[in-house]
Amino acid sequence: MGYSARMNIIAHIHTDLPEKFGVPRQSGLVDALEGRVIFTPEYRVPEALRGLEGFSHIWLLWLFSRNVRESWTPTVRPPRLGGNTRLGVFATRSPFRPNGIGLSCVRLESVELESDAGPVLHVAGVDMLDGTPIVDIKPYVPYADSRPEARGGFTDGLDDTVLEVDIPEDLRRLFSPIQLEALKGILAGDPRPRYQHDGTRVYAMTFGGSTVRFRVKDGRVEVLDVLPLN
Repeated sequence: MGYSARMNIIAHIHTDLPEKFGVPRQSGLVDALEGRVIFTPEYRVPEALRGLEGFSHIWLLWLFSRNVRESWTPTVRPPRLGGNTRLGVFATRSPFRPNGIGLSCVRLESVELESDAGPVLHVAGVDMLDGTPIVDIKPYVPYADSRPEARGGFTDGLDDTVLEVDIPEDLRRLFSPIQLEALKGILAGDPRPRYQHDGTRVYAMTFGGSTVRFRVKDGRVEVLDVLPLN
């Protein structure tokens, strides 16, 4: 007999990324990308966070709420392999899983116990869409969670080239310093699908309440314009 347990949404995270395109592929890759964890009314209990301020990092367990499916497949095509190679779903971090649960290790910037929204966790290095539901929070414990000798399977040796990013000065002023650093980090990691290499194609991503249009050519990202959302 299978086991089923109810999953309670305890919080939502709010970030500058309302759409999938541009979200970092893993947590920690864009250290400046910030988020605020705001608890649902039932869990706005300061006592539940007692002692959390002593940790520098936390694990967030969350739901792939934009990828709800009735069925699953045993193999997926990881974007980092160009989208052409199939691997077992349990050998990847694909969102298309039997249970759409994500796991992120983020830096805990501060614990705000009193605000209009109740307790708030300020975190950084996020890789989640704005509004992503969170189902659990656990402290990152270095002596148990760190494994420097670990092997990375198919991810070992993959190209992690960092692109140069050119943002004109007049467009830089449209973002706060921390937003600008986060935007540069996202673009430097090349948010395009791995199989797209057209240097003339213009891409658009939503960030910080604006649409950022850019193109990539010869290892450089050129931001063309920043447009307010309609």
